[in-house]
Amino acid sequence: MLTERQLAILKAIVDDYIVHAEPVGSRTISKRNDMAFSPATIRNEMSDLEELGFLEKPHSSAGRIPSQKGYRYYVDHLLSPSKLSSRDMADIHSRLALQFRESEQVIQQSAKVLSQLTSYTSIVLGPEVFESRLSQIQLIPISGDQAVMIIVTDSGHVENQTVHFPESVSAQDVERVVNILNDRLRGVPIYRLQQKLSQEIADVLKKYVTKYETMLHTIGQVFADQQQEKVYYGGKTNILSQPEFHDVDRVRSILNLFEEDALISRLIRSEDEGLTIRIGAENDFEPFSDLSIVTATYTLEGKYVGTIGLLGPTRMEYPRVISLMDYFAKDMTQMLSRRQSD
Repeated sequence: MLTERQLAILKAIVDDYIVHAEPVGSRTISKRNDMAFSPATIRNEMSDLEELGFLEKPHSSAGRIPSQKGYRYYVDHLLSPSKLSSRDMADIHSRLALQFRESEQVIQQSAKVLSQLTSYTSIVLGPEVFESRLSQIQLIPISGDQAVMIIVTDSGHVENQTVHFPESVSAQDVERVVNILNDRLRGVPIYRLQQKLSQEIADVLKKYVTKYETMLHTIGQVFADQQQEKVYYGGKTNILSQPEFHDVDRVRSILNLFEEDALISRLIRSEDEGLTIRIGAENDFEPFSDLSIVTATYTLEGKYVGTIGLLGPTRMEYPRVISLMDYFAKDMTQMLSRRQSD
């Protein structure tokens, strides 16, 4: 349990280090208008905070810097999200409200704007299926328990996937399923197929298909596979402007990771409601062990469709970032919802 004085000093050090990226000394803290303690008192408390693991002392400096434990405590207990200015909110809204032809362009623009507003690297995950709608489904038997499921979209894209049905599933049942799916799902956006299947089609299949549960499960897996996420970046090289990353080899290794979309998607993806903040080693991925990742989800019709992420140094401007991420997530949800209803 930290004392009120220790809490004030820890917050002051984190706030100062976020801005200046230089070790913070006791005299610097004592000169703050909101700090009524002497340099000697502050120095003693800084030593105690270091022993407790909240601060670290660089070898070549008399000052202290926050440890990852210190940042975590700051994020969980000490910071207050900064209030976005009306100018910031108007700028975000106007740039996302541009008349883009496709929802994908809204996502690309979001990544660009977020990186520009923060000087960090933005990573936005979103499905490639906002604009695509189902045109036709075919099931072609190729052996006793195997068939090829063919999904054709209104854009002409064709996806094939081998599926397995028990031999007890009759050809008549397969034909009924195909007819029902084409009748009920033609014109439905790809991202909504799985939802429609579980909420509406299941009851119909139950009436007309003997082994409906088996077929429902198999088809549901195929629909889930169609909702592949795409990774959009903004400000990939922004990390070069951060003083912590002047080591060219270190930066190169991070930039190379941005070519691994599948890996980045797994690291960024979060379906937890609200904001998620992972600091340093909490990312459980060594190349990001001295970086912070802040994520927020956005939805469509109340369903998760993507994640917004910001990647930056652990010395991230958390109060502003949290406010921006919250606003972006809500604004993107509203924008995409309006596009789908148009």
